[in-house]
Amino acid sequence: MGIRGVTVSDVRGFGAQGGSTERHGGSEFSEDKFIAKVKMEIVVCKDQVEAVVEKIIEEARTGEIGDGKIFLIPVSDVIRVRTGERGEKAERMSGGRADMMSLTASID
Repeated sequence: MGIRGVTVSDVRGFGAQGGSTERHGGSEFSEDKFIAKVKMEIVVCKDQVEAVVEKIIEEARTGEIGDGKIFLIPVSDVIRVRTGERGEKAERMSGGRADMMSLTASID
């Protein structure tokens, strides 16, 4: 698909599921409201966004709670720390920074 890189992080959080609650001795308690999730961060050109979103949905959808969400966030600039290059030179993406979007997918 032409994706040049993906960052995957093991994270913890809760959403609609509300985290996990346990029962012990007739009492309900929660040691930790957070549940394990996987967070993927992908930066692509604007013209790649829909194809990448469709591919993530195709591969991740089970139809069950916890399939996750995709957040689309515009990227205003890219700076390569090593050289100080900015925008298209820093990312070497066609179209420059106006065409870049960040896709963040959270998969439970």
